[in-house]
Amino acid sequence: MDARRGRVPRGRLLATGMQVEIWSDVVCPWCYLGKKRFERALASFEHRDEVQVVYRSFELDPAAQPGVTMPTVERLAQKYAMSPAQADQAQRQMEQRAAADGLTFRLAGLRSGSTRDAHRLLQLAKDAGLQGPLMERLHRAYFTEQESVFDHDSLTRLAVEAGLDRDDVAAVLASDRYADHVDTDEQMAHTLGTTGVPLFVVDRKYGISGAQPEQVIASVLERAWREAAA
Repeated sequence: MDARRGRVPRGRLLATGMQVEIWSDVVCPWCYLGKKRFERALASFEHRDEVQVVYRSFELDPAAQPGVTMPTVERLAQKYAMSPAQADQAQRQMEQRAAADGLTFRLAGLRSGSTRDAHRLLQLAKDAGLQGPLMERLHRAYFTEQESVFDHDSLTRLAVEAGLDRDDVAAVLASDRYADHVDTDEQMAHTLGTTGVPLFVVDRKYGISGAQPEQVIASVLERAWREAAA
């Protein structure tokens, strides 16, 4: 656990209850794993109905060009100075970790690309109260079903399946709408000193870095709630 204090304004962001902000990327396997662990911790939290979850944008590769993808194994090998064989082995190990948490990852043959459009749709989903369903749909599509989360046709279909209005989705993808929201989220992450995701921030007071065990997440939720009630 990485507890960060004083880097962002303290105090509750809601009149009542608790807010948890989650910085993540839709093509980050640790983010999907962390999401599932957080959801299990939240399910066991006594005050879960008073917790608002907000997903914040974080692009693992903000320099990726729209419409251009490359094999994920190749990208990992370049980023971490590994051989292709080592990168492939890392993918297999990630599949095993996911399986231990009840997730099915199929990472062989995956491709990476720009996730900016996906993040803009998640900002639209926030306004519609559908961020959770869309994030889940995008993660599952990419990691389990090996579907693209980069092209507009795929993103439109997945967003509609998550409950968003097709016309609203098309309008966002045909414009640069919500790009400023993505930039703001990423600037906030920079201010927090974040270099990787997932990052969970509870009431702008406690930070949990990485896909921590659900017991660790649960303890932070309990501590934050007790201190706010004191």
